[in-house]
Amino acid sequence: MAYYEYDNGRRGGFLASLPTVTKNLIIINVIIFIATLINEDFMIRTFALFYPSSELFRWWQVVTHMFMHGGFWHIFFNMYTLLIFGCVVERYLGPKKFLLFYFVCGLGAVALHFGVEHLQIQSYMEGAALGNTTAVQNIAMIRNTPTVGASGAIYGVLMGYAMLFPESKMTLIFPPVTLSAKWMVVVFAAIELFTGVSGLNSGIAHFAHLGGMLIGWLIILWWRKRGILFDQDKL
Repeated sequence: MAYYEYDNGRRGGFLASLPTVTKNLIIINVIIFIATLINEDFMIRTFALFYPSSELFRWWQVVTHMFMHGGFWHIFFNMYTLLIFGCVVERYLGPKKFLLFYFVCGLGAVALHFGVEHLQIQSYMEGAALGNTTAVQNIAMIRNTPTVGASGAIYGVLMGYAMLFPESKMTLIFPPVTLSAKWMVVVFAAIELFTGVSGLNSGIAHFAHLGGMLIGWLIILWWRKRGILFDQDKL
């Protein structure tokens, strides 16, 4: 596609052709991933996201967890998705708006993730008060399980792409199904909702993904309503 060749008149290879925000987000994620490989315990305890009532929670984790990843394939697929869709969305919105969009989507993901965890903890409180050891263990697990990854923000970017280019065709790697972007994100959202509610594929913050998508949808709607989708000086 044409946008892969766009370099805004610059030369210097592949990295120089990438828009500024997307390029720097990828670089920071890779640096943090390498740091995590060097000292995983420190990085997880300090920068991964813990539930607010956990003794491991720190306020900065609501942002820093977006740069943490749990393994090579986790960061690979996140950064690949950010590269493909982030470049397009950033060039459409401009760097200032895209940076704001990315982080607000990530924070929206945190909000919904914490909200669901709060409901889960509340559901175990009565049992814990009665001395149910399983309930106590479940509460402790929720509070002390770290959450890492840029997925919430990236799902917001996917939603932004689908709203800006709804008829663009997207093809899954497996199964090899091709749909328009607007329907592809509906499928993604439905899968995340089903797996989140059913408990299938545990270990993934499905509601964080949904939170990122929801906020991405609301932001684009709001910018369109105000007529400032293109104007970077009126945020």
